[in-house]
Amino acid sequence: MNNFPKLHNATWPGLVGKGPDSEPVIPFDSMLEMTAAAEVNGVKFDGIDLGLLEPHFNLDDPDEAKRLADKVSERNLNIGSLVAPIWAGSAMGSDDARKTFVDMVRKSCVFGQQLKELGVRHYGVVRIDSAASVSDWAKDPAGNTKLIAQTFREACDVAADFGEKLAAEGEICWGGMHSWKYMIETLEMVDRPNIGFQADMSHTFLYTMGYNAPEHRVLPKDFDKGDRESIKAALKTITDVLRPWTIDFHVAQNDGSVFGSGSHDKTGRHCQATDPNGLLDIAHDAGYWLRDENGNLTKAFQHICWDGCMFPNAVMEKQQTWNDILAAMIKVREAHGWSE
Repeated sequence: MNNFPKLHNATWPGLVGKGPDSEPVIPFDSMLEMTAAAEVNGVKFDGIDLGLLEPHFNLDDPDEAKRLADKVSERNLNIGSLVAPIWAGSAMGSDDARKTFVDMVRKSCVFGQQLKELGVRHYGVVRIDSAASVSDWAKDPAGNTKLIAQTFREACDVAADFGEKLAAEGEICWGGMHSWKYMIETLEMVDRPNIGFQADMSHTFLYTMGYNAPEHRVLPKDFDKGDRESIKAALKTITDVLRPWTIDFHVAQNDGSVFGSGSHDKTGRHCQATDPNGLLDIAHDAGYWLRDENGNLTKAFQHICWDGCMFPNAVMEKQQTWNDILAAMIKVREAHGWSE
């Protein structure tokens, strides 16, 4: 049985798209308990990835990391990648906004270092995005991309002091990162060895459809959603370009539509693992990211994570939801994993 990559669940779906203008936030402890309780044929999640956002976390509390380490250790879980709460700033904003962005990356790296010292984090990256809308970016594409790259460089230099890599999230709602080609342009302009790409099977699938960047669509506008061969060819096109940059990976499902809730902009809709309308063959299509063009395993990261944001709380609070997710993750590891 393959034991790599390790299988992680994300805790930020309890926060993203929730809040006063949507449904209540699901507490961190609830997300942790449902993750720890999930089990399929004796296999359980190996760990969790964290969104370092309030009210789940307070990065200014010096005891926060120790409390978290105790909680995950008690449940035989590890911690992997961390999402830096950079949205109080912006990578293409004012000097103050950009400084805030870099400061939040620094706080996240400090927190990650504490978790390493406490023995509960052995792999993973710090995730970032531009914290800027596509419409704002489009007011000055060249100038704003240069600003984003400059901010990312400063953040990379901070992260390097802690031995961290930064992963830029491929999601259609972030300016300068909203298509596969703009994403590559931004990463190449950053020109730092410790930056890479975070692929999400749902979000990056929307790259093929040209949402927010029709000039870079791969699938035709009226493509047949039942045509799996066209979908596979489109996925191969974008993954051949993005895979060499990919240092963090989210398993997910998508039905070819966009969705937003709460204050979150519309982005690639996360569907449930068992959704009959999902256009992706999760286990097969994960291979476009986990194997190179010759079909060989890249082993580019030691864990993979399920991401399923903006589901109704009634869905997320059912234990069966997380068992179904774990079952999908196990199939990915059976198809594209390895043993150590």
